[in-house]
Amino acid sequence: MLGIDGYDPVWHHDAGALAAAHRSRFARVIGQPLVGSWLVWDLDAEAWFTGGPVVFGFPDANIEITHRKFDECAISWDTIDLQAQLDWPGLRLDWWADTHPAILSARGRALTRVNIIERISPTAWRPHVLHALEFFFGDLRVALFNAMDENGLTGEPEVNLPVGFWRRIPVA
Repeated sequence: MLGIDGYDPVWHHDAGALAAAHRSRFARVIGQPLVGSWLVWDLDAEAWFTGGPVVFGFPDANIEITHRKFDECAISWDTIDLQAQLDWPGLRLDWWADTHPAILSARGRALTRVNIIERISPTAWRPHVLHALEFFFGDLRVALFNAMDENGLTGEPEVNLPVGFWRRIPVA
């Protein structure tokens, strides 16, 4: 899937279900340092291809995360061979290590907690919208968020989200 041999993401749009599905795995990497990160790179545009997964590397696991549509997220563990060629029709893509400053600033620091952020929506058909994963490395926050059918990354400090409109779900 996504031009990545062997990658078969399981999509979630419910933050509670996503947290429950991955809580035990995240608990095992808490306390481990971030040893690297990988983004899919568009070689012709010389830019991050935001439609591909973002990989966070820890000593015991690689965590692969991607967003799609306006509220779906998939997390997988150790399924991507970062040495394998990417096969996306019409694009020349490759894995590039440690290219985003938000993640790069966390390199070598221990993961201390992980949250999922969801937006509370007034619509009955989707009252909660899965928005982002927050990774904390001590006081440093890295958020991987849904940027409307692609990934977005920020290293902005933790913010207080308006009560009634957003909520954080602790994962680990």
